[in-house]
Amino acid sequence: MPQLNRLSEMNVAIIGECMIEISGQPFGTLNQNYGGDSMNTAIYLKKMAKDISISFVSSMGTDSLSQAMINKWQANGVDTQFVLVNENKHAGLYMIENDENGERTFHYWRNDSAAKYMVQHSGFNKVINRLREFNAVYLSGISLAILPSQDQLELLNQLQQLSSHGVKIIFDSNYRPSLWTSETECKDTMQKVFSICDLALVTLEDENLLWNDATVAHCQQRLHDLGVKELVVKDGENGAYHSQEGVVTYQSTEKISSVVDTTSAGDSFNAGFLSQWLQGNKPKQCLKVGNALAGQVIQKKGAIVDFDLESLNHRLSQ
Repeated sequence: MPQLNRLSEMNVAIIGECMIEISGQPFGTLNQNYGGDSMNTAIYLKKMAKDISISFVSSMGTDSLSQAMINKWQANGVDTQFVLVNENKHAGLYMIENDENGERTFHYWRNDSAAKYMVQHSGFNKVINRLREFNAVYLSGISLAILPSQDQLELLNQLQQLSSHGVKIIFDSNYRPSLWTSETECKDTMQKVFSICDLALVTLEDENLLWNDATVAHCQQRLHDLGVKELVVKDGENGAYHSQEGVVTYQSTEKISSVVDTTSAGDSFNAGFLSQWLQGNKPKQCLKVGNALAGQVIQKKGAIVDFDLESLNHRLSQ
């Protein structure tokens, strides 16, 4: 069965949706890019750990925007062999508005996107069978929320099968209320994923919104009781916590005075953390790198931005 082994032999699949990104002010200057929580993590992880093979699992249309995005992913080193093509659907789109503090408001046009129907694609089962050869599979609450209810259950069953074959399941709950049919459906689905995942990366703000977890300790207790083996709780500028088998590790963050855009704060943290975790580094180092990468990313506009890897590595080595 696959195990977390040497970095040069690591294969990670990331399941989710990537959309056209429009950012700026309505009827003002707008910038075009692309993004989606799982793809954001995929690209940042690839930049942080070039020797990890990152495969994206999704579905896209045959439209020119879909193909242009796929070309961009490939240019960033992301493997797209598991991106299924749906001739009857198209790429989703979202717009970001940012306030003066860098906080953002999203507007989405994704209800008929190809990614929403990836599980129904005739080639999806073949993709899942191939993932048995991988070390780890990563997905988020958004990866699940965009799917029809029956497809959510099917994907969960597939993840259970992958887990039984030794594939590590990594999950970021990334709760977005507007994407779920009901809070009850969301809770039921989340609990099923938590019960099989090897590593959960959650944000306290999201967990409080859905589960009323007022403190990190409450969140840790609830998720470990559900069966989560290893847990990271992100608490924004207050730092991040890792817990496993009763041992809690905390890492503070550096104060960022020039926050521009928090769109990919959690996604980039995940990438930084995983770039170390997949190598078997200690939790303190994993948290430190996650915080440092997120700290750079939130100082620029957009979901996927350039960052100074050399400067990051230098600072972390001090």
